[in-house]
Amino acid sequence: MQGALTRYRIIAWIVGVVLIALVVVGMPLKYGPTHNPVVVEAVGPFHGFLYMVYLVLAFDLARRAKWAFSRMILVMLAGTIPFFSFWAERQVTRHWIPASEPALAK
Repeated sequence: MQGALTRYRIIAWIVGVVLIALVVVGMPLKYGPTHNPVVVEAVGPFHGFLYMVYLVLAFDLARRAKWAFSRMILVMLAGTIPFFSFWAERQVTRHWIPASEPALAK
């Protein structure tokens, strides 16, 4: 399960950073006074692809950790809300890993 957790943590951070770039930089440029959609057109599809990878890796971790369906859905939705993927990654690492594997929570 260590590998699944590591993969999830990496993709959670990448998806979070790309989503913040899209929302904080891309959206104001597109809908602001410049009406420049270049960042949204470049970063949007990239985030979409990375989010699909995030879903697969979150599902893999959820299956291995034997999470409830509701927990899995919440973690999967974390990649759609700016900053939430960072919080979800910390919660997963600290609290949702089975107690039988405390070394993974560090």
